Amino acid sequence: MRLNAARTVGVTSPSHSRSGSERNRLFRRLISVSHHSGLDPLHRYNGNMAGRKCYHCKQWVEEGQEHDCWTTTETALTQGLSEDLQDAWERLRGTAVSFGGQRIYASHKSVMFSRKSCYFFVRPKRKFLEVCVFLGRTLKAPQVRRVDRASKSKVVHVIQIRHRDEVEAPITDWLREAYALSDRLSSNADTIRAKSTPKPTKQNKTKIVRKSVAARKPRQR
Repeated sequence: MRLNAARTVGVTSPSHSRSGSERNRLFRRLISVSHHSGLDPLHRYNGNMAGRKCYHCKQWVEEGQEHDCWTTTETALTQGLSEDLQDAWERLRGTAVSFGGQRIYASHKSVMFSRKSCYFFVRPKRKFLEVCVFLGRTLKAPQVRRVDRASKSKVVHVIQIRHRDEVEAPITDWLREAYALSDRLSSNADTIRAKSTPKPTKQNKTKIVRKSVAARKPRQR
């Protein structure tokens, strides 16, 4: 699909007799329309709309160009931290590892700590570490900045850590609780799914047998 500049700004084809100020005004309006629509203004002006705007980083990506701003690494997310935050991060990560088996991986702007499901994750910020912990209850403590309902059984608690000395009780206790809760909730979900699967009754089994027998009998001509 192609749109020319004249249709985009809502005027007829630009005339060579227009003054320079009027052409500049039309071009500025064109750029404004392109900006609000998420399209590169030069592409819209030239009538070439091939490409897209990344939903995550808002960067314009040409058609056929490789772009992946989502995949990252733990090192890439934490290497720019200050010395205090680096120390806090290492202590926080070490505390989580001491709980037992889990998977630690980077996703977009966060480092995820997961068993069968994520039990907490960390968003490294310039001035603090934003720690989001999933619990089965709502905490009321000065360390908790915000609480949101993540699901019917989980509540996410947002905590800010600025120094390694803050990585201690009660925060470490909450992390351990989240670690245990994650496995327990996953086990409960598996049990519920197993119980909700209907078992075939004797009547249903009889119907199934009759159908299979009928299918094996050759049709009489």
